[in-house]
Amino acid sequence: MSRTIIQIDPLTDDRWPKFVRNHSCASAFHARGWLEALRATYGYRPAALAACGPDGKLLAAIAYCYVESWLTGKRMISLPFSDHCQPLVSDPDEFEELVSSLIGATGTSKYKYIELRPQSWFGQMPRFGNLCQFYLHHLDLRPGAANVFRGFHRDSIQRKIRRADREKLRVNAGRSPQLIEAFYRLVLRTRRRHGLPPQPLAWFQNLSNALGDGLVVRLAYKNNQPIAAILTLTHHKTVIYKYGASDERFHNLGGMPCVFWHAIQDAISGGYEEMDMGRSDIDNPGLITFKEHWGATRTELTYWKYPPPTVSRTLEQSWTMRVAQRACSIAPNFLLGAAGSLLYRHMP
Repeated sequence: MSRTIIQIDPLTDDRWPKFVRNHSCASAFHARGWLEALRATYGYRPAALAACGPDGKLLAAIAYCYVESWLTGKRMISLPFSDHCQPLVSDPDEFEELVSSLIGATGTSKYKYIELRPQSWFGQMPRFGNLCQFYLHHLDLRPGAANVFRGFHRDSIQRKIRRADREKLRVNAGRSPQLIEAFYRLVLRTRRRHGLPPQPLAWFQNLSNALGDGLVVRLAYKNNQPIAAILTLTHHKTVIYKYGASDERFHNLGGMPCVFWHAIQDAISGGYEEMDMGRSDIDNPGLITFKEHWGATRTELTYWKYPPPTVSRTLEQSWTMRVAQRACSIAPNFLLGAAGSLLYRHMP
């Protein structure tokens, strides 16, 4: 069957939502709402290179954003702030056809490189180089709540969930402006603790507005004090844990296990089959262990770059990260928030 390769705007092309809804490899990161939030918050321009049939139907596509920064340069990323973004193809030939067209576009444009973040890779891609690696964890929800609970680590997870019950922690779920703002206050506290700038408040507000019911914030309270929260996304049969934050003064009460368990129970009762627990840096054993104590399965996640990088991202950013961590650990809240708003658009 003859196919035509074209670039489309997924924010305005009426074919995109149906294509994403029906493609087995699509995730919440392909959804129009996610792309709208990227544009509204950071000014990135979403696009997709698509293969179309003679009737104009979308057959395959790679979604990406044009990122234009005076600080870090101009590049094409698939997709910014997405843990992963699988090319929406069904076989290696489609993949090679679209990737070759993307590479051709960089040869005549002002964009210096392409970055792809696939969950799985079609064979060898000698033109691309390994940019950085992570672990990705998935929790199978199909066995049901009782069996999933039995798979949790007894001391690290089960005991803390029971402690949260004894403490009578209350969990609110939704996406109201009040919940988003309370969640963001915990984000500020958590990012300061880790020595990192927080994402801007506008990012979470725009995600909530654009994704609608596909986004949920769950916030645990001790009495009226917010102590832990997570933000999840949904698509097809998958719930994605995307962001989490907590008040370290109350960690012993089990707030984070409490909100995770609420999210898992809600997902199972809603018919979802897996929880995507997100990516982890391979040199972050604490986070990796936390996810595996829930019974999640680990896979490797590799980001790829064309032209291939000459220096790993870790080495390039090591000194800047140390400076940023020191500054973030001592900055007042208003400066911490301003730093996030300034820096994130340059570091997707």
